[in-house]
Amino acid sequence: MTAQANQDSLRAQALTLDDIRGRATISVREAAQVLGIGRDAAYAAVAAGELPCLRIGRRRLVSVPALTRWLEGEAAGSAKPTAE
Repeated sequence: MTAQANQDSLRAQALTLDDIRGRATISVREAAQVLGIGRDAAYAAVAAGELPCLRIGRRRLVSVPALTRWLEGEAAGSAKPTAE
């Protein structure tokens, strides 16, 4: 796969806030796509408590309403995440 085809593939897979509206939770990987960051960075943000996350067994899920509030808070200048 060429570099251009790889970039096109990544863009096609990117999620937006509109894509996740109506869902209760998304995976950390999906949250990374919405935020435009890498998977490893998203998991590091979860581990540091910077990204709101729920733990169910071994899975870590991001609450869509909490993520939306967190993003709105970031846009308003608040750096503190909220969890549900």
